[in-house]
Amino acid sequence: METMKKIFIILTILLIGCSQFSTDYSNIKVIEAVDGDTIRLANGRLVRYIGIDTPEVRIKEGGSFRYQPQPFALDAKQLNKELVEGRSVRIEFDVDHTDKYGRLLGYCFIGDTFVNAKLIEEGYAVLYTIPPNVKYADLLYKMQTQARNQGRGLWGAYEVISHLDAGRYINQIRTVRGRVLNTYKSPKCVFLNFGADYKTDFTLVIFNNSLDAFYQRGIQPENFYRGKTVEATGKIRQYNGPEIIVNTPYEIEIIE
Repeated sequence: METMKKIFIILTILLIGCSQFSTDYSNIKVIEAVDGDTIRLANGRLVRYIGIDTPEVRIKEGGSFRYQPQPFALDAKQLNKELVEGRSVRIEFDVDHTDKYGRLLGYCFIGDTFVNAKLIEEGYAVLYTIPPNVKYADLLYKMQTQARNQGRGLWGAYEVISHLDAGRYINQIRTVRGRVLNTYKSPKCVFLNFGADYKTDFTLVIFNNSLDAFYQRGIQPENFYRGKTVEATGKIRQYNGPEIIVNTPYEIEIIE
């Protein structure tokens, strides 16, 4: 009996996997806009939009999430909801189809509207392109530049902040400006340090899987950015001081 039960469980898992794999993502209904950059499909799968990041609706504390919408999080969710919830969309994939949480990674289209790009265009999302999923990186960067120049959404509400103040905006998307004082390449990533104490001062972090995006443009980050004043936009997190993870040269602008 126990053996039969195990066989039944295995077959059930395989059938579910096959069902998900065979889903037609060229025409599938969205049942929920979870937040600004995540949706739930009719087959139960979550899709995280590739190439963008929106303010968080829920903040992770310890092992659980707490409802604490960050500035513009509900605006981003509302726009996403208006665009796709209850409607059939086309999900387009890139090189990596899933993330470490098991969510699908996709570009979402409804008719002629590219939802990922629309969220950036309206200023409710920022560029967050993780190689090798870079198919639309150039387009998304262009849309972000336009939104920033026109002061749309979060771009019109926030001023650029100093790296000295970054710790006041943990879990928020902000543009941080400062001089890269020194750099360090570890076995896992490159650190661009804005202060003498990496455990408390602001840092930009480039993980190894993103370095090719810099090398392809002739940029060796640990040398190229040292001593330069730069701006970087992204979600500020706390880890040995405030930091922003950057994945492409698009996310770091040299000021001088």
